[in-house]
Amino acid sequence: MNNGHSSGLKTGDTKIKDLNELAGLLDSLRTEGQKIVHCHGVFDLLHIGHIRHFQKAKELGDVLVVTITQDKYVNKGDGRPAFTEQLRAEALAALDCVDFVGINQWALAADTIQLLKPHVYVKGSDYKQSEDDHTGGILLEEEAIKSVGGGLAFTDDITFSSSHLINRHLPVLPNGASEYVIGLSDRHSSKDILSYLDSARSLKVLVVGEAIIDEYIYCEALGKSGKEPVLVSRQMDSERFAGGIVAVANNVAAFSDNVGMLTFLGQVDSHEEFVREHLNPDVDSTFLYMESNSPTILKRRFVDRSPFHVQKLFELYVMDNGESKPSESHALYEKLQELIPHYDVVLVTDYGHGMISPQVVDLLCREARFLALNTQMNAGNLGFNTVSKYSRADFLCVSENELRLDARSRSRELECIVKDISVKLSCGRVIITKGPEGCLCYGSEEGFFKVPALTSNVVDRVGAGDSVFAVSNLLAAQNAPIEIVGFVGSLAGAQAVATVGHKDSLDRVSLIRHMETLLK
Repeated sequence: MNNGHSSGLKTGDTKIKDLNELAGLLDSLRTEGQKIVHCHGVFDLLHIGHIRHFQKAKELGDVLVVTITQDKYVNKGDGRPAFTEQLRAEALAALDCVDFVGINQWALAADTIQLLKPHVYVKGSDYKQSEDDHTGGILLEEEAIKSVGGGLAFTDDITFSSSHLINRHLPVLPNGASEYVIGLSDRHSSKDILSYLDSARSLKVLVVGEAIIDEYIYCEALGKSGKEPVLVSRQMDSERFAGGIVAVANNVAAFSDNVGMLTFLGQVDSHEEFVREHLNPDVDSTFLYMESNSPTILKRRFVDRSPFHVQKLFELYVMDNGESKPSESHALYEKLQELIPHYDVVLVTDYGHGMISPQVVDLLCREARFLALNTQMNAGNLGFNTVSKYSRADFLCVSENELRLDARSRSRELECIVKDISVKLSCGRVIITKGPEGCLCYGSEEGFFKVPALTSNVVDRVGAGDSVFAVSNLLAAQNAPIEIVGFVGSLAGAQAVATVGHKDSLDRVSLIRHMETLLK
């Protein structure tokens, strides 16, 4: 191939182009008979495998264009990319074999291919098996290159993994977590874990619990009142999220194709339109309605607006007195009798606001084929809503504080408390979440495993426990090794704390890519 045309273009940052500008330049080069070759990727840590890939790609044409994924679209977990898009672009521009570099505007490369119209689009040999690409990107890219009259090619040379090198030499996880993940990769492969996530698609899961509207009122602190010892803030804006069991259902639906939801809404201030609008359309929802004058539960949080994290100032509950009402309990009991036989898993998130009566508890314990249980304490039920209200569970996921409250012990060894509750509930699989310390996992046949927190990027902890529970129960129901159950739950928790409240539901592709990145 004739490489003479591009020899004068290798002048540092002049090789880095805006995509629209680059499209115009490539149009001119095509007119002059130059053959355009295009590569795309993250290229987080440039290594010899990348260089060989680009050299082989350049041999297929005259002009080599490399585009990279924007930082915000690199969904490989906390701390990725290790290098910013500008630094990655500069590194690529320093290579003699690369003629132009562009930073992508979209999450995937398909739109970029259609804009740049290369003659050849080149991927590495690890993309030859398109079924291994969980984003589906390679199929879209193949379709895009064909649509512009080009062809797809693969290089086959020495390969390395940027993620593998970063994991071992530039760790971005909290202290101790990198060493743990390296050890875990020796015990369990990403393919093993992925097989459980794939099988979860066919599980039929019924989620039961209270619908909650989470409202965040963002404020700017002004200071102390001039006349009273009161903190004064100025309201700036607000937003609402679908929380409680609605958020749980959305998270489960990211991994299972068969999700049902059973919950209560208020007769007044029901927020039904909002709930339906923010519920995954694939969830088969059943709404029951509270007695007159009872609103759908709303938790209003006044939040100091910080550029780094969510700092809550005050919280207000809008709800009734939280007591179970006979008519509501009867309606729920009858509906559960109808629904439970149709589901493999019944996931109960018991927020303790009066929905789940003793009669309903008894039905769940007696009839659920696989009962996944989470009880939560809050200001409205403190001391009245612990796991011991249930007589049986197949999988239990609660926080350490909630379990210690149930055991009435602040200092007793946690492992002993876990064993006791395992026997009491005949529950052979338990996860205890411990906030920044990660989680403690227990299997009656496997023993204890400690899984560290897999992120230090905490924006908001609201919904983290729900997210851990929503995903981990799907693996527990398949009798996956308890360490894998805890690890995947920890991945879900890391994804959840990176956003405000329930603004974003869990994303299956992002979780899988995070998992595969860590285990390389």
